[in-house]
Amino acid sequence: MNPRIAVIISADGEWQAIPKIFPDAEFQKSPYGDWIQREINGEPVIFYHGFYGKIPSAASAQYVIDRWNPEVIFNLGTCGGFRGEIERDDIVLVDRAVVYDVINQIGSTDKAIKFFSSDIDLSWLKEPYPITVHRGTIVSGDRDIRPEDIPGLKEKYGANVGDWESGSIAYVCRHNNVRLVILRGVSDLVGSDGGDAYGERVVWVEAAEKIIRRLVDSLPGWLSNL
Repeated sequence: MNPRIAVIISADGEWQAIPKIFPDAEFQKSPYGDWIQREINGEPVIFYHGFYGKIPSAASAQYVIDRWNPEVIFNLGTCGGFRGEIERDDIVLVDRAVVYDVINQIGSTDKAIKFFSSDIDLSWLKEPYPITVHRGTIVSGDRDIRPEDIPGLKEKYGANVGDWESGSIAYVCRHNNVRLVILRGVSDLVGSDGGDAYGERVVWVEAAEKIIRRLVDSLPGWLSNL
């Protein structure tokens, strides 16, 4: 019987926490990334390294769905926060993922962005949640947040965080009718003066490991809420 739950962790800096959390795990290879199976709350759970960016995250999400047919996918990871709108280490439970970096000079950019963006139904997820979260919109694209874009992203989409993968994973899950929970911890802040981690990758890597540990520790509570 296939596991009911799959956990996708995208970027290398996020995934590198997993061998430390599960040092005795037997890692398997796939076309996209390594994976392991662990037991949480008495049931098997797949942990899968989906890699970063739109293309690998979409392809690996479809691979996970085709191979294991999970009922629920959790995407655990990091995000950049808009300085003054959210704090480092805050956890975001995503209910809308906007693919904001589309430019359509033949047709309508707004229509293209709407097509690739996804509202995420969380009505089935029981409360209270096991950890404190900020529920809201994430902007997702193949680039880090540019400081000059922040005012427009806040005004147009009501977002205060951004990442590279949520939009793609949400799109794939929506088209496969698979339930999705995206939990992203704020690893660094970006404002008019630049970003905490820009040019300082170690800042993000250290934050990413702490965030992934916290989110993995919270999984038993989230699974109890399904």
